[in-house]
Amino acid sequence: MNTTLKSEEQHIICEVQCESSNRERVKELLMELVGPARLEAGCLYYDLYQKIEEPNMFYILDGWVNEQAVAEHTQHPNVPRVMEQLSPLLLCPPKITLSQRVSNPL
Repeated sequence: MNTTLKSEEQHIICEVQCESSNRERVKELLMELVGPARLEAGCLYYDLYQKIEEPNMFYILDGWVNEQAVAEHTQHPNVPRVMEQLSPLLLCPPKITLSQRVSNPL
């Protein structure tokens, strides 16, 4: 596990929405991001969630040791490969929220 300064960490919430007809394919593509991202040196966590009340809404919650790790992740060959296939299946572009952790981890 990475040891980082809380002030340097970058945490991302990525919101993805699709039509019902594309839901399973979108889920498959999003899952293709998880494994490789978790192996990246700067990854603290990388998890995919599906909204219970709106199953066409997915969230990727990921944490990185610093801004450089986020930049390196976006350049990982897997990200543009998956996004190229994913983008036409989405209702709108993914909504990205960049945040900083305030509380201490357990």
